[in-house]
Amino acid sequence: MLKHVDSDKNLTKFERIQHGMKRATQRLEKLKAQAANSESEIQAPVVPGNGEFVMSLAIGTPPQSYSAIMDTGSDLIWTQCKPCSQCFNQPSPIFDPKKSSSFSKLSCSTQLCKALPQSSCNDGCEYLYTYGDYSSTQGILATETFTFGDNKVSAPNIGFGCGEDNEGDGFTQASGLVGLGRGPLSLVSQLKEDQFSYCLTSIDSSQKTSTLLIGSLASVNHTSIKTTPLIQNPLQPSFYYLSLQGISVGGSRLPIKKSTFQLQDDGSGGLIIDSGTTITYLEETAFNLVKKEFISQVGLSVDNSGTTGLELCFSLPSDSTQVEVPTLLFHFDEADLQLPAENYMIADSSFGVLCLAMGSSSGMSIFGNVQQQNFLVVHDLGKQTLSFLPTKCDQL
Repeated sequence: MLKHVDSDKNLTKFERIQHGMKRATQRLEKLKAQAANSESEIQAPVVPGNGEFVMSLAIGTPPQSYSAIMDTGSDLIWTQCKPCSQCFNQPSPIFDPKKSSSFSKLSCSTQLCKALPQSSCNDGCEYLYTYGDYSSTQGILATETFTFGDNKVSAPNIGFGCGEDNEGDGFTQASGLVGLGRGPLSLVSQLKEDQFSYCLTSIDSSQKTSTLLIGSLASVNHTSIKTTPLIQNPLQPSFYYLSLQGISVGGSRLPIKKSTFQLQDDGSGGLIIDSGTTITYLEETAFNLVKKEFISQVGLSVDNSGTTGLELCFSLPSDSTQVEVPTLLFHFDEADLQLPAENYMIADSSFGVLCLAMGSSSGMSIFGNVQQQNFLVVHDLGKQTLSFLPTKCDQL
């Protein structure tokens, strides 16, 4: 089960996106900086929230329930652990390794310890892991039994971070994070599964849940599915890069240079798909063309007040019941993906605005989770492809 971080708060869709963007802009900068430098059928419930999606699972023997941000843009799995020198307030009790019979510290000679970006060796393998919004977790790397979903599938000996010093304001709606990137520390890599998929419910369907599927359950065949190759960046091997060839607005293909979204030899540029970033960020020259085309086609006056934090907003006329929104089509390699209007245009009557849920970046572009809502997103690591299938995620 997946759910939004802010699902228990009475927030509008607009407010949820604003919350998520505060972290997302910092995350974008950090991700860009980083880039330039047995078959088990597992399903876990996932809920929408403050720009991120939270999954439910349990750790230890006996299992202790735990909620974690689902993040395809990082690898490490971690939760807050006792004794805590610095822990944020979390919704469930902090994990106590002493109460679990299956907890085991990892030594510094293990492959998982060697895979950490930063580690030291004192009382076993000690790690420091930082994120795109400059939050961090620090503690001991260990193994545990993880239990998933209503069918209580257990996976023993999963390496995870037992965080005793955790800093950052983005985690407080969960108890940690589950990395689903391509690196060796991630959940999918440790389970040795070739496929996983998730389906993100709309940000405004606050109490509705959807699902993360790992293993054979993630497989799907459908005539409406759109499939595009995954690209590897040797300098940032854990990210899921896609080849974006161009964008059309209202049926007009924009004059975006073919090189705009290409991955460069120095590891910069390119476009990643990321469940942990709220809105889509496009390379600045491309975003400016998208913005210009929306302004010319929407036919409303532009709101330049800057009150929303989004880069393009229109003033809604007081008598407007319905506004015609141009279609938006992403031309991925071998897959033309048309987005539902609610995945890119957001109205807010209290502000009296209609905004484009996208922003600009320099260098790396990111396809964010607002744009992925109500698609089953299938990562096939065996075939090195990523697929989109239009799906009512809350009905899965």
